[in-house]
Amino acid sequence: MHPDEVVAIGAAIQGSALLEDEGPSANRVVLLDVTPQTLGMMVAGGLMEPLIPKDTTVPTARGKTFTTSRDNQTAVKILVMQGESEQADQNELLGEFILTGLRRAPAGVVEIEVTFEINADGIVSVHAKDLETGKEQSITVTATSGLTREEIEAMIDAGKEFAVERKRDEEYEARKQEAEGLMHEIERLFDKVSKVVGGSDYGRDALDKAQGVMERTKVAIDRHDSAALKEQVEALSRTFRMFKGVVAKA
Repeated sequence: MHPDEVVAIGAAIQGSALLEDEGPSANRVVLLDVTPQTLGMMVAGGLMEPLIPKDTTVPTARGKTFTTSRDNQTAVKILVMQGESEQADQNELLGEFILTGLRRAPAGVVEIEVTFEINADGIVSVHAKDLETGKEQSITVTATSGLTREEIEAMIDAGKEFAVERKRDEEYEARKQEAEGLMHEIERLFDKVSKVVGGSDYGRDALDKAQGVMERTKVAIDRHDSAALKEQVEALSRTFRMFKGVVAKA
Protein backbone atom coordinates (compact mmCIF):
# COMPACT_ATOMS: atom_id res chain seq x y z
CA MET A 1 0.00 0.00 0.00
CA HIS A 2 1.06 3.58 -0.56
CA PRO A 3 2.44 5.10 2.69
CA ASP A 4 0.10 8.10 2.51
CA GLU A 5 -2.88 5.76 2.22
CA VAL A 6 -1.69 3.77 5.22
CA VAL A 7 -1.45 6.97 7.29
CA ALA A 8 -4.87 8.16 6.16
CA ILE A 9 -6.58 4.84 6.98
CA GLY A 10 -4.86 4.72 10.37
CA ALA A 11 -5.99 8.27 11.18
CA ALA A 12 -9.56 7.42 10.17
CA ILE A 13 -9.61 4.30 12.37
CA GLN A 14 -8.16 6.21 15.32
CA GLY A 15 -10.64 9.07 14.86
CA SER A 16 -13.53 6.64 14.78
CA ALA A 17 -12.29 4.96 17.96
CA LEU A 18 -12.07 8.31 19.75
CA LEU A 19 -15.56 9.45 18.68
CA GLU A 20 -17.40 6.19 19.39
CA ASP A 21 -16.01 5.44 22.83
CA GLU A 22 -19.39 4.73 24.47
CA GLY A 23 -22.46 2.63 23.77
CA PRO A 24 -22.99 -0.67 21.95
CA SER A 25 -21.79 0.73 18.62
CA ALA A 26 -18.42 1.79 20.02
CA ASN A 27 -15.40 0.81 17.94
CA ARG A 28 -13.31 -1.60 19.99
CA VAL A 29 -10.19 -1.21 17.84
CA VAL A 30 -7.10 -0.23 19.82
CA LEU A 31 -4.10 1.19 17.97
CA LEU A 32 -0.66 0.87 19.55
CA ASP A 33 2.55 2.66 18.66
CA VAL A 34 5.47 0.29 18.05
CA THR A 35 9.14 0.59 17.28
CA PRO A 36 9.64 0.47 13.49
CA GLN A 37 13.14 -1.06 13.71
CA THR A 38 15.26 -2.97 16.21
CA LEU A 39 17.32 -0.83 18.59
CA GLY A 40 20.57 -2.03 20.06
CA MET A 41 24.25 -1.32 20.57
CA MET A 42 27.59 -2.45 19.23
CA VAL A 43 29.50 -5.11 21.16
CA ALA A 44 32.96 -6.62 20.75
CA GLY A 45 33.54 -8.19 17.36
CA GLY A 46 31.67 -5.43 15.51
CA LEU A 47 28.30 -7.05 16.19
CA MET A 48 25.00 -5.43 17.12
CA GLU A 49 23.36 -6.61 20.34
CA PRO A 50 19.56 -6.04 20.12
CA LEU A 51 17.88 -4.58 23.20
CA ILE A 52 14.45 -3.56 21.89
CA PRO A 53 13.16 -5.69 18.97
CA LYS A 54 11.16 -4.04 16.20
CA ASP A 55 7.37 -3.97 16.63
CA THR A 56 7.71 -3.63 20.42
CA THR A 57 4.87 -1.57 21.88
CA VAL A 58 5.97 1.81 23.26
CA PRO A 59 6.51 3.22 25.82
CA THR A 60 8.97 0.54 26.89
CA ALA A 61 12.31 -0.01 28.57
CA ARG A 62 14.77 -2.90 28.25
CA GLY A 63 18.14 -3.46 29.88
CA LYS A 64 21.07 -5.88 29.71
CA THR A 65 24.31 -6.30 31.59
CA PHE A 66 27.59 -6.29 29.68
CA THR A 67 31.25 -6.56 30.69
CA THR A 68 34.52 -5.01 29.64
CA SER A 69 36.18 -6.72 26.67
CA ARG A 70 39.84 -5.95 27.48
CA ASP A 71 42.09 -6.18 30.52
CA ASN A 72 42.41 -2.92 32.50
CA GLN A 73 39.72 -1.21 30.41
CA THR A 74 38.76 2.07 32.10
CA ALA A 75 36.17 3.34 29.60
CA VAL A 76 33.44 1.95 27.36
CA LYS A 77 31.91 3.59 24.31
CA ILE A 78 28.20 2.99 23.81
CA LEU A 79 27.20 3.14 20.14
CA VAL A 80 23.42 3.22 19.75
CA MET A 81 22.32 1.41 16.59
CA GLN A 82 19.07 0.94 14.65
CA GLY A 83 18.49 -1.84 12.14
CA GLU A 84 18.09 -5.57 11.60
CA SER A 85 21.60 -6.71 10.66
CA GLU A 86 23.84 -8.63 13.08
CA GLN A 87 26.79 -6.58 11.77
CA ALA A 88 26.93 -3.17 13.44
CA ASP A 89 28.30 -1.36 10.37
CA GLN A 90 25.27 -2.47 8.34
CA ASN A 91 22.89 -0.60 10.66
CA GLU A 92 22.20 3.05 11.30
CA LEU A 93 24.17 4.83 14.01
CA LEU A 94 21.86 7.02 16.13
CA GLY A 95 24.37 8.31 18.66
CA GLU A 96 27.29 7.53 20.94
CA PHE A 97 28.67 8.36 24.38
CA ILE A 98 31.48 7.21 26.66
CA LEU A 99 31.29 5.91 30.23
CA THR A 100 34.65 6.52 31.93
CA GLY A 101 36.22 5.89 35.32
CA LEU A 102 35.88 2.09 35.33
CA ARG A 103 38.02 0.07 37.74
CA ARG A 104 41.07 -1.57 36.19
CA ALA A 105 40.38 -5.31 36.15
CA PRO A 106 40.70 -8.37 33.90
CA ALA A 107 38.38 -8.53 30.91
CA GLY A 108 34.89 -9.68 31.80
CA VAL A 109 35.03 -8.63 35.46
CA VAL A 110 33.64 -5.07 35.44
CA GLU A 111 29.89 -5.07 34.71
CA ILE A 112 28.03 -2.29 32.88
CA GLU A 113 24.24 -2.17 32.83
CA VAL A 114 22.82 -0.59 29.67
CA THR A 115 19.15 0.43 29.53
CA PHE A 116 17.17 1.59 26.49
CA GLU A 117 13.98 3.58 27.10
CA ILE A 118 11.44 4.77 24.52
CA ASN A 119 8.69 7.14 25.63
CA ALA A 120 5.25 7.61 24.05
CA ASP A 121 6.66 10.26 21.70
CA GLY A 122 9.26 7.84 20.32
CA ILE A 123 12.22 9.56 21.98
CA VAL A 124 14.98 7.10 22.83
CA SER A 125 17.08 7.47 25.99
CA VAL A 126 20.07 5.22 26.62
CA HIS A 127 21.76 4.88 30.01
CA ALA A 128 25.01 3.08 30.87
CA LYS A 129 25.82 2.41 34.52
CA ASP A 130 28.87 0.94 36.23
CA LEU A 131 27.25 -1.53 38.66
CA GLU A 132 30.21 -1.37 41.04
CA THR A 133 30.46 2.41 41.48
CA GLY A 134 27.02 3.55 40.33
CA LYS A 135 28.59 5.99 37.88
CA GLU A 136 26.29 6.64 34.93
CA GLN A 137 26.19 8.35 31.53
CA SER A 138 23.30 8.71 29.11
CA ILE A 139 22.20 10.03 25.73
CA THR A 140 18.85 11.02 24.22
CA VAL A 141 18.17 10.40 20.53
CA THR A 142 15.33 12.15 18.73
CA ALA A 143 16.24 11.70 15.07
CA THR A 144 18.35 9.58 12.75
CA SER A 145 21.98 10.49 12.35
CA GLY A 146 22.09 11.30 8.66
CA LEU A 147 25.65 9.99 8.50
CA THR A 148 27.09 8.37 5.39
CA ARG A 149 27.99 4.66 5.40
CA GLU A 150 31.69 5.57 5.41
CA GLU A 151 31.25 7.87 8.43
CA ILE A 152 29.36 5.17 10.33
CA GLU A 153 32.06 2.57 9.59
CA ALA A 154 34.78 5.00 10.71
CA MET A 155 33.00 5.72 14.01
CA ILE A 156 32.46 2.00 14.64
CA ASP A 157 36.14 1.27 13.99
CA ALA A 158 37.08 4.05 16.42
CA GLY A 159 34.77 2.57 19.06
CA LYS A 160 36.08 -1.00 18.90
CA GLU A 161 38.87 -0.21 21.36
CA PHE A 162 36.28 0.71 24.00
CA ALA A 163 33.69 -1.94 23.14
CA VAL A 164 31.80 -3.99 25.69
CA GLU A 165 31.00 -7.67 25.31
CA ARG A 166 28.04 -9.83 26.13
CA LYS A 167 28.01 -11.00 29.71
CA ARG A 168 29.08 -14.64 29.75
CA ASP A 169 29.38 -15.35 33.47
CA GLU A 170 27.04 -18.35 33.40
CA GLU A 171 29.00 -19.91 30.55
CA TYR A 172 32.28 -19.13 32.30
CA GLU A 173 31.17 -20.60 35.63
CA ALA A 174 30.00 -23.82 33.95
CA ARG A 175 33.33 -24.22 32.17
CA LYS A 176 35.22 -23.35 35.34
CA GLN A 177 33.44 -26.06 37.32
CA GLU A 178 34.07 -28.61 34.56
CA ALA A 179 37.75 -27.62 34.38
CA GLU A 180 38.23 -27.82 38.14
CA GLY A 181 36.60 -31.25 38.23
CA LEU A 182 38.87 -32.55 35.47
CA MET A 183 41.98 -31.10 37.14
CA HIS A 184 41.03 -32.80 40.39
CA GLU A 185 40.73 -36.17 38.64
CA ILE A 186 44.00 -35.70 36.76
CA GLU A 187 45.85 -34.75 39.96
CA ARG A 188 44.38 -37.82 41.67
CA LEU A 189 45.79 -40.09 38.95
CA PHE A 190 49.06 -38.21 38.44
CA ASP A 191 51.22 -40.31 40.80
CA LYS A 192 49.85 -43.60 39.42
CA VAL A 193 50.52 -42.55 35.83
CA SER A 194 53.97 -41.26 36.77
CA LYS A 195 54.92 -44.66 38.24
CA VAL A 196 53.80 -46.44 35.07
CA VAL A 197 55.26 -44.21 32.33
CA GLY A 198 57.62 -41.84 34.16
CA GLY A 199 60.67 -43.94 33.34
CA SER A 200 60.47 -43.29 29.58
CA ASP A 201 61.08 -40.13 27.55
CA TYR A 202 57.58 -40.42 26.08
CA GLY A 203 56.06 -40.75 29.53
CA ARG A 204 57.92 -37.78 30.98
CA ASP A 205 56.92 -35.69 27.96
CA ALA A 206 53.27 -36.69 28.42
CA LEU A 207 53.40 -35.78 32.11
CA ASP A 208 54.99 -32.40 31.33
CA LYS A 209 52.27 -31.68 28.77
CA ALA A 210 49.57 -32.60 31.29
CA GLN A 211 51.13 -30.27 33.84
CA GLY A 212 51.25 -27.52 31.22
CA VAL A 213 47.56 -27.96 30.39
CA MET A 214 46.63 -27.57 34.05
CA GLU A 215 48.82 -24.47 34.42
CA ARG A 216 47.23 -22.84 31.37
CA THR A 217 43.79 -23.72 32.70
CA LYS A 218 44.55 -21.98 35.99
CA VAL A 219 45.70 -18.88 34.08
CA ALA A 220 42.47 -18.86 32.02
CA ILE A 221 40.43 -19.11 35.22
CA ASP A 222 42.36 -16.27 36.85
CA ARG A 223 41.86 -14.10 33.76
CA HIS A 224 38.15 -14.90 33.48
CA ASP A 225 38.89 -15.89 29.87
CA SER A 226 35.92 -18.00 28.80
CA ALA A 227 37.21 -18.68 25.28
CA ALA A 228 40.62 -19.87 26.49
CA LEU A 229 38.95 -21.90 29.22
CA LYS A 230 36.87 -23.73 26.62
CA GLU A 231 40.05 -24.80 24.81
CA GLN A 232 41.65 -25.93 28.06
CA VAL A 233 38.59 -27.98 29.05
CA GLU A 234 38.96 -29.89 25.78
CA ALA A 235 42.67 -30.42 26.46
CA LEU A 236 41.94 -31.53 30.04
CA SER A 237 39.38 -34.03 28.75
CA ARG A 238 41.95 -35.57 26.40
CA THR A 239 44.53 -35.72 29.21
CA PHE A 240 42.05 -37.34 31.60
CA ARG A 241 41.11 -39.99 29.02
CA MET A 242 44.78 -40.74 28.45
CA PHE A 243 45.47 -41.01 32.21
CA LYS A 244 42.53 -43.36 32.68
CA GLY A 245 43.74 -45.53 29.83
CA VAL A 246 47.24 -45.77 31.31
CA VAL A 247 45.93 -46.71 34.76
CA ALA A 248 43.51 -49.26 33.30
CA LYS A 249 46.26 -51.02 31.34
CA ALA A 250 48.56 -51.01 34.37
